[in-house]
Amino acid sequence: MTERVRIAAAGDIHAAEPHRERLLTAFAGVADDADVVLLAGDLTTHGEPEQASVLAEACASADLPVVAVLGNHDHHEDRAEEVADVLRDAGVAVLDREAAIVTIGDAELGVVGAKGFVGGFAGSSLPDFGEPLLRQVYDETTDEVVAIERGLQKISHCPLRIVLLHYAPTVETLEGEPVGIHTLLGSARLAVPIAEYQPDLVLHGHAHAGSFEGRIGETPVYNVAVHVTKRDFYVFDLPVTPGRSEVEVHTRRA
Repeated sequence: MTERVRIAAAGDIHAAEPHRERLLTAFAGVADDADVVLLAGDLTTHGEPEQASVLAEACASADLPVVAVLGNHDHHEDRAEEVADVLRDAGVAVLDREAAIVTIGDAELGVVGAKGFVGGFAGSSLPDFGEPLLRQVYDETTDEVVAIERGLQKISHCPLRIVLLHYAPTVETLEGEPVGIHTLLGSARLAVPIAEYQPDLVLHGHAHAGSFEGRIGETPVYNVAVHVTKRDFYVFDLPVTPGRSEVEVHTRRA
């Protein structure tokens, strides 16, 4: 009977040809420490399919299930679907406002994947008011929030539930970033369904100068951007049994 699940997480890998060997080495060795890999966006440097192919090769070498979301860098060249298709062809589950269930032994790990978006936090947030273009930005974040809620409903039966984002859902993991750009790094609105459905873990990236750990109610939130963790992966060791009270955090430097 599966009692624990080990999750190797990383964000903001920014894959490109110069990083090929480093990524191959990191992913080839991660199976020794983890049961599944979760990637929190900015998978490529500029959102080019050729850069995605570098990461796709590395993911294929991991011999583990890999679940990912895209980030703002992956959208930069307006070829996000091509980037996602390259990764999917390599067996990566790229989630875009979707939920997936990964079976590990006899345990089911539910993952809700969404990019998230901007909007800010208490004291500095974008309103649903004014020019149509500004309101479109607000609506885009709304769609992400709705997707997170629906995803959490779909995986409610899973003994382990994780929300995988790129943008931050709490200001706590932005500490270290200039306050003036917090509006561009995430949105407190993303936290609403998380607070309601209380998943076991939330992972995000994007904030390179942010902080590692925060919380939304009782749910721990981790900024797993490699610039923050200073490691190829952080490994989270989660008990499957009900009544768990904490997440054990282990590190791996490939």
